[in-house]
Amino acid sequence: MKIELKEVAVKELIRGYEDNNENGVVGFDGKLDIRPPYQREFIYGEKERRAVIDTLQKDFPLNVMYWAVREDGGFEVIDGQQRTLSICQYVNGDFSVEGLGFHNLQNDKQEQILNYKLMVYFCSGTDSEKLEWFKTINIAGKPLFDQELRNAVYSGSWVSDAKRYFSKTGCAAYGLGSDYMNGSPIRQEYLETAIDWISNGDIRGYMSAHQHDSNASALWLYFQSVITWVKSTFTIKRKFMKGVDWGSLYNKYKDVVYDTKAIEAETAKLIADDDVENKKGIYPYILGRDERYLGIRAFSDSMKMKVYERQNGICVKCGKSFKFSEMEGDHITPWHEGGKTIESNLQMLCKDDNRRKSGK
Repeated sequence: MKIELKEVAVKELIRGYEDNNENGVVGFDGKLDIRPPYQREFIYGEKERRAVIDTLQKDFPLNVMYWAVREDGGFEVIDGQQRTLSICQYVNGDFSVEGLGFHNLQNDKQEQILNYKLMVYFCSGTDSEKLEWFKTINIAGKPLFDQELRNAVYSGSWVSDAKRYFSKTGCAAYGLGSDYMNGSPIRQEYLETAIDWISNGDIRGYMSAHQHDSNASALWLYFQSVITWVKSTFTIKRKFMKGVDWGSLYNKYKDVVYDTKAIEAETAKLIADDDVENKKGIYPYILGRDERYLGIRAFSDSMKMKVYERQNGICVKCGKSFKFSEMEGDHITPWHEGGKTIESNLQMLCKDDNRRKSGK
């Protein structure tokens, strides 16, 4: 891993500065990606960006920044994006401080800002080295999320195109899947989830394999297929659908033909069932019939103690006597056969017998 601390004057930073809105922001003679296309939106408020300019005007030290060195010889801002944008926007005349824009300043004040030296770490190395280094950076303000770090490590044409679909509040992925997704596109959580789904959990492997692809169309088409499958399989939109691991379910069950009317009837029944505590788990349960997703309500300790005393501490299966801590509550009539989590449907079994029963 090669890490070089360099001084970059503000006048060097702003040379070639262009803000192309959703097509990205560049500076440093066009070699620095300040905000790659569809990356995190500008989030500094007026107070924060004024503080940045005040720091420059007083010649106080500004926190060190980090740039990733790309294979094409260019750079990408890893930490310091908001400070960099504040500086460039001020010099560009986009805002003023205490009523004075950059163009209103006396020449000596302008020169003082333009000659201010920014401290920047230039980081280059292998993918794994860069990832580990970026994780150690003590970032003030909003820390980078894991996917933002990966975007830096695997920067290139594929990441830039993927961000176009997944990394902006109003991006295409948000418009299509916001009712089914958790997280924030601008913090790269939509992109992370999509890659996690298509790669079956191997995000770094997938990004490494596709780093130099010209576009991310395959990922976008896959994401569309997942959301379309969800909408056509579970036809009534409900709040519990948000954040389900839809990609994994799609990968496993996409070729199965379901009776959508029967699915919706069962979904409504499960939502109304007080014993089903994890409503989000209804969807994987319907597809795979694993009751563990439902978080079936457990018997309370008071109910179990009452039944334990009534049974005189004897397991109804093996007939042996046990301490209360050595026994577990069991549904006499299983939940899936209509049994409820009530005292009259409770029996106390020793742990071995209960687990043998549960494994059948």
